[in-house]
Amino acid sequence: MSDTFTTESVIELQTHNNETSQSNWQASTAPSDPDSIIEQSRAADATVPEGGYGWVVLFGCGVITFWFVGTTYCWGVIQGALVKEGLASPSTLAFVGSLTVAFIAILAIPSARVVRALGARNTGLLAISCLAAGELLSGFTTKSVGGLFVTAGIVMGVGVSMAYMVVSATPAQYFSRRRGLANGIVFACGGIGGAVISFAMDGLLQKLGPAWTFRVIGFVTLATGLPAAWLVKERTPIRNRALIDRYLFRDIKFLVLFITGAIGTFPLFVPPFFLPLYSASLGMSASTGAGLVAGFNFSSAIGRIGFGFVSDMIGPLNSLFIALLLSALSMLALWPVSSSLGPLIAFVIINGAANGGFFSLTPTVVASLFGSARVSVAMGMIVTGWTGGYLLGAPIAGYILNAYGGQSAGFEAYRPAIYYAGSMALGAAALAGFVRLRVSRRLLKKA
Repeated sequence: MSDTFTTESVIELQTHNNETSQSNWQASTAPSDPDSIIEQSRAADATVPEGGYGWVVLFGCGVITFWFVGTTYCWGVIQGALVKEGLASPSTLAFVGSLTVAFIAILAIPSARVVRALGARNTGLLAISCLAAGELLSGFTTKSVGGLFVTAGIVMGVGVSMAYMVVSATPAQYFSRRRGLANGIVFACGGIGGAVISFAMDGLLQKLGPAWTFRVIGFVTLATGLPAAWLVKERTPIRNRALIDRYLFRDIKFLVLFITGAIGTFPLFVPPFFLPLYSASLGMSASTGAGLVAGFNFSSAIGRIGFGFVSDMIGPLNSLFIALLLSALSMLALWPVSSSLGPLIAFVIINGAANGGFFSLTPTVVASLFGSARVSVAMGMIVTGWTGGYLLGAPIAGYILNAYGGQSAGFEAYRPAIYYAGSMALGAAALAGFVRLRVSRRLLKKA
């Protein structure tokens, strides 16, 4: 405890004496050597309690993740219903779902700043309010593509962005040795949410239609999400007010990790967005498509916990490389030949698990490389690079699909889009492997 007090006191004193400096982070970390700053950040991890109130925080973050991840991953279910009603093409509606998740990246740095300014609890409450408001308002815009872009795309997207930052940065303050497992548990709740919400949406769509499906989901999100957000709080409030840590740009590991995420996010939402349409091209029912999305999300939940557990044993970078490689191979070798339910289920299980691993491992990798004290700043910077992949990944697949005949041209028309997604995942895996080798060589030199 005394070490923590001493470190924090020095940081506060330095920050107070340098209020007019260009960056508060620079003021609180006097050495110009980036390695020294990283070591100071990691020093804060020495007093992590490995649990305690952290388990309550995990529960609160888990419920938040249940809703913001679950609803975004289930866009393909409601997208299928809207396409069936003739509202717009899959590529256009995929843009709406992509815009929602793209706000995680678009507002990454501002959302990280909101967390530091308002605290995790207040930011979580605001995030759930925006998420539910977007869902409720979407109930009035199911006949307007432009309206959905505003309600489901922008309003929900703002909530999703803040929620992601809260659940990415807060658990790292309570766990170190079991950080991978802790993040895995939190993000697994998103996979479970996706599985549950997929079946719920399918039932609501059949009985109530898209408008009331949005409204019901919105009301339940508000009723359960607000109490959960109230449970979330920081162990030590983060005093660093810098939006960007410029020293990170001098670190080759950070730069390559930034590019890894930028490329790796392009294929992530292609399977959940297009599985309902792909299964329909094989003559399967809408309920089967919703079931495949549910299976994908459930597998994602298992992958988030499983890869989190594995990362604590073999390291987060090794685990991230494996997750991205499995994602690539499943899309390049398995999905293109999945012309029946059996192979398609196998693809859903493998790709869903790998997909979930990416999300749960990224905060763990960032915290392990740069320290939990800088995780919100570093995550904000890295997630900003995901904008292109989130916004364009699934729509590009939709446009490729249209170029080869559209959703009614049979499952063969999906193959070019699938190969595009798999190639992007393979490139991201190669970059993750490069970062791992870079870290290994540095450790050997120190030894």
